[in-house]
Amino acid sequence: MLLGAAAGVVVAGGVRAVAWLVGPILMALVIVIAVHPVRSWLRGKGFPSWLTTVVLVILVYGIMLVLTMGIVVSVARLAGLLPQYQDRANELAASASNLLSSFGVGPEQLKTVAGSLDIGKLTGLLVSLLGAVAGLVSNLAFLLALLLFLSVESGGVGERLGVIATDRPALAVALSRFAHGTRRYLVVTTVFGLIVAVLDAIALVIIGVPLAFTWGLLSFITNYIPNIGFLIGLAPPALLGLFIGGPRELVLIIVIYGVLNFVLQSLIQPRFVGDAVGLSATVTFVALVFWAWLLGPLGAILAIPVTVLGKALLVDIDPKARWADALLRAPASPRRGLRSGRRATIKQGR
Repeated sequence: MLLGAAAGVVVAGGVRAVAWLVGPILMALVIVIAVHPVRSWLRGKGFPSWLTTVVLVILVYGIMLVLTMGIVVSVARLAGLLPQYQDRANELAASASNLLSSFGVGPEQLKTVAGSLDIGKLTGLLVSLLGAVAGLVSNLAFLLALLLFLSVESGGVGERLGVIATDRPALAVALSRFAHGTRRYLVVTTVFGLIVAVLDAIALVIIGVPLAFTWGLLSFITNYIPNIGFLIGLAPPALLGLFIGGPRELVLIIVIYGVLNFVLQSLIQPRFVGDAVGLSATVTFVALVFWAWLLGPLGAILAIPVTVLGKALLVDIDPKARWADALLRAPASPRRGLRSGRRATIKQGR
């Protein structure tokens, strides 16, 4: 155990040192895996191989373009809007100062509070926060090249898995499960992200927050970051709500986002994600923190797929590691356990 832990520390240190290389490779791998069924569907319809490759490349690049433009547009529009509310920020600072002075807070502390509400500082803070997410595509040329090569070569993945299965059948099965689980996870996350984004945008339109659909798109993108993604998507509309309508609108937006996140993303979505990837909610949270530390902002988005890959390579292929699978896997629901029991009974009868 000590030797394995020491080796893990060395590997983690090496991966962190070359995170600029490992992160884009994993990102490209996940995107190509996500769209690979399109190639299989087109080939099944009789389309030639070159045409399916072209369609796959266009689809992959389209996904990257949508994600990149969504982040860039959100940052640009937020940076353009905030300076318009400088006077409103000064009024809020004065109101906060008066309120605090009524509780006996001294002038120096009031000056500090007023300075902290300076719109320029808030703009810089939020732009830095969203800029960290935009940094996911900082090495864009390398990522696009990887996407192109992986898209072209993905047509031979079945043949490669066949060769692997001849020598290492357990590894081939584990890799197939990883690809299948990753696609199911992305489908579940995309569906719930769309639901949350639409509901957030409608709520912001009703409240009267500017650029409601932009913030809905940001909610959709940040939904791929487990557990804390909604906080990133909440910050811009909550700040604008504070400047437009004051603390009442701020609290209202936080409550709406909080309820939607708690019900959809904290209660319902983890059940489907657990079924899709076989990871418990605790493991997904720890994975988020670990991969974000190891790979930076890109690791937050890739936390679940990369954890599933590590589980496939280190746990699923080793029969002696079933104890680790029991610790990592989400607990089976009674209904799912009943279905599994029925299937086992049918197999025994056969």
